[in-house]
Amino acid sequence: MARAKFHTLSEQMFYVLLCLREERCGIDILDQVPAMTGGRVRVGSGTLYNLLEQFLEAGFILETKVEGRRRSYVISFQGQEVLQQEYARICAQARDYRRITGEEEKA
Repeated sequence: MARAKFHTLSEQMFYVLLCLREERCGIDILDQVPAMTGGRVRVGSGTLYNLLEQFLEAGFILETKVEGRRRSYVISFQGQEVLQQEYARICAQARDYRRITGEEEKA
């Protein structure tokens, strides 16, 4: 069964939206994601521009500036809601893990 589009976010999706809490252009996002994650997560340029197009179509981000080929974006209210829902989902998974493995007793 295929998952609904944007029902859950991949790490790349999550961090792209998180980056766009501030206005950024594509090259800034390509630099910022690894900086935010200590190099653990990287986004390729093809993946990034595909995601930006999908996020624009879904209303998750807004295009704020166009300077030649350089475009800047910022997260929309709807995108912020999706980001918050994904954060809550990840936190719930972590709580379940701690509860099931007994780690919450150690904490």
